[in-house]
Amino acid sequence: MIEHYIEKHGRRLYGLCRTLCTNPSDADDLYQETWLKVCARIGLYDKTNEFEGWLTRICVNTYKDQLRKRLRSPIFDGFRSQEAKDTVMENVSAIEKQDSSDLHDAVERLPDKLRTTIILYYFQDLDISHTAYSLQIPAGTVKSRLNKAKKLLKEMLNNEVEL
Repeated sequence: MIEHYIEKHGRRLYGLCRTLCTNPSDADDLYQETWLKVCARIGLYDKTNEFEGWLTRICVNTYKDQLRKRLRSPIFDGFRSQEAKDTVMENVSAIEKQDSSDLHDAVERLPDKLRTTIILYYFQDLDISHTAYSLQIPAGTVKSRLNKAKKLLKEMLNNEVEL
């Protein structure tokens, strides 16, 4: 049964994991941990809701748990951040490299709540209601966070603000 879900939603979930983590190894860990939690909780899945939203919620919550763990290890944080930047730089063409890196760095510097909202809405193409469901917040809060994040990103990319 779980194989069906992995086959149907695996690629999109892995894309979300890569967007959230930026480091391929961390993304792999998040992907595996998410599916382990899905397997353990599949009996709790409410079939009246979309599976993809439930899966995204588990992934985002697992990611938040990993972030909290990382906050306890500031040495690892600095290493991971540099490694993630190096990975992004290797995968982008020469002309796009600077713009992509600047945007990636700006998104990475956003406060976690804004960053996660931006990733789900823009990079994972979730609509407002699915983003709200995944983050367990009201739709109005999603809109507010998106607006605030866009303003901050614009300022950061124009070198007007440093977070």
